[in-house]
Amino acid sequence: MKSTLTRLLSAVTLGLAALPALAEEVVVYSARNEQLIKPLFDAYTRETGVQVKFVTDKEGPLMARLKAEGKNTPADVLLTVDAGNLWQASEEGLLRPIKSKTLQTNVPAHLRDPGNEWFGLSVRARTMVYNTGKVKPGELSTYEDLANPKWKGRLCLRTSKKVYNQSLVAMMITEYGEAKTEDMVRGWVANLATSPFPDDTKAMEAVAAGQCDVTLVNTYYFGRLMEKKPDLPLAIFWPNQNLKNKAAGVHVNVSGAGVTRHAKNPAGAQKLIEWLSSEKAQNQFADVNLEYPVNPKVAPDKKVAVWGSFKQNLINVKDAGSLQARAVKLMDRAGYK
Repeated sequence: MKSTLTRLLSAVTLGLAALPALAEEVVVYSARNEQLIKPLFDAYTRETGVQVKFVTDKEGPLMARLKAEGKNTPADVLLTVDAGNLWQASEEGLLRPIKSKTLQTNVPAHLRDPGNEWFGLSVRARTMVYNTGKVKPGELSTYEDLANPKWKGRLCLRTSKKVYNQSLVAMMITEYGEAKTEDMVRGWVANLATSPFPDDTKAMEAVAAGQCDVTLVNTYYFGRLMEKKPDLPLAIFWPNQNLKNKAAGVHVNVSGAGVTRHAKNPAGAQKLIEWLSSEKAQNQFADVNLEYPVNPKVAPDKKVAVWGSFKQNLINVKDAGSLQARAVKLMDRAGYK
């Protein structure tokens, strides 16, 4: 009897051992488009066996969804663009701090949350693009100089309604204070050749057509446009390079990620974010959108590298979020629509 029972238990044990183990899963809410992230997640699954499920939407709806779901959310990771959005997610209690020597090493201090709730994964520089037939590089210098009357009727800008310009002005408030920043933004408005454009691409096309001479854009928009129309008379200029104060350097922002407060698999979520910051994944994460790797050990894609190297502004990008409400009010007062 005992021998029979033993054989039966052994058979059951062997049968259970033969069943496939449930694969580990990480769920990501992503404000980056599917075509930008799916190849990365597929690569992570091939390397680790961990399945990555993801939902894509705009950052606002994703954060609203996280809030509404609360403890019942399936999301382990929030992946979004602009430090302002990451800061907001942190302020609304949607993220949790994590301890990671890997992320501390791979992500420079000014590109991550001081409280370790989110980490940049790619860098997007907001810089100048000018008409090569109408402007000499020596005429350009700083963001602030675009308020100089010499640029009257020569400046084009994207609308102030987009978070990218709100973040830029928020960072300028950190550098110069609100009063000086407002004077500069008023100068920009006074120098506009036409009403602000709905996006960076339209602003660059206006520069190329001679409607204005210079504009401010995220560099990946420049890359996309020039891939389609390589003969346009446009070039990048890196501003604020020769200053010796805290304003020195090109304004940068990030796309990044954090572990959600109510993650069901926080350890797996952290491992995924760490992998995305690694040398192995960084080129793919940044290159697919013509951005810069956040990991300083990784060189940018050749198509991006040809734009030249630049010094980054080292003010922590969290200020793009913490001062955003003030920036919006300032731009409204200055007449920047």
